[in-house]
Amino acid sequence: MTNNVQIIASARNWIEQSAIDQLHRTAQLEGIERAVGLPDLHAGRGIPIGAAFWSSTHAHPHLIGNDIGCGMALWQTDINAGKFKLDRAVKKLTGLDQPWAGNQISALEQAGLPLHLAGEALGTIGGGNHFAEFQKVEAIIDDERFTQMGLDKSLLFLLVHSGSRGLGHAVQEDHTRRFNAEGLNIASDAFAHYLTRHDQAMTWARLNRDIIANRFLAKLGADAELKLDIFHNSLTRHRDGWLHRKGAAPADKGPIVIPGSRGSMTYLVCPRPENADVALHSLAHGAGRKWPRSSAKARLGRKVTLAELERTALGGRVLCEDNQLIFEEAPQAYKDIETVVSDLEEAGLITVIAVLRPVITYKTRRK
Repeated sequence: MTNNVQIIASARNWIEQSAIDQLHRTAQLEGIERAVGLPDLHAGRGIPIGAAFWSSTHAHPHLIGNDIGCGMALWQTDINAGKFKLDRAVKKLTGLDQPWAGNQISALEQAGLPLHLAGEALGTIGGGNHFAEFQKVEAIIDDERFTQMGLDKSLLFLLVHSGSRGLGHAVQEDHTRRFNAEGLNIASDAFAHYLTRHDQAMTWARLNRDIIANRFLAKLGADAELKLDIFHNSLTRHRDGWLHRKGAAPADKGPIVIPGSRGSMTYLVCPRPENADVALHSLAHGAGRKWPRSSAKARLGRKVTLAELERTALGGRVLCEDNQLIFEEAPQAYKDIETVVSDLEEAGLITVIAVLRPVITYKTRRK
């Protein structure tokens, strides 16, 4: 075990030993001086998810992974939640897995991205735990901050979770081909090359979320205002070094959202800057997985039906026509979001602003 590791979690928060072991192993990588596991810490493919790492000398691209720029953006729509027709909206949300028919060249130019980054993935959600979700306000905890953000409890919100799709994968594959899993000295040309491509993938991911939101809003004839957009997988300057976040939200970019699963609440929270260094200026990005994807369907297959998984205990609807994915992303496969948020509060890292309830969760719909 290493002494440069800290885990922000209470005794009531179950964290699998394999995730803890991964965190300690990665903390021993060349140049890593601090490693923090957040309350949603869980095991990944050799790298723990829900963690942050800091080094003054080295960058480790594989700590960030292949979905560079993955994150979440929250829009406040002009749809009145009380008048929202759920069944009518569900019928309209089709064709959103198809390639975006908009002007990619113009979009890339406006984002300052090279035109060769155009492709069929731009404007699409992708698989895994990515989603687009309409939500309504369940409770306001901090009226002052809620008002300061210009939020209206009577309106629906749209939360988009997606990343850089194949672009991030290509960047990571190129690094692995050239350097395997080795880190990069931050004074090297190789690091400068990686950072350029990393930053492009970050910008592409943010553009992707914006296009996704516009596509969903157009289906419902709605408009919206962007309230926040945060990255979960990133490499950023921090003090005199570089901060790696893998499945970790920033604590230095204003309010963030921490969703649970499609069957639990989402928390809109404000980081507490006075305590941010406790967790390397990072926060949990969600509830964290409880079950591996490989076992989810086997655990649930005889207990619940597809029809049951398409409706949540909170009264929400789930649009997912991938029969494997709908089991993998079942609420039961995730840890308790209330415990995660409570751990962050008790550590003095956040203040809860509001609680949002999922209304429609979109994963895939091929029609």
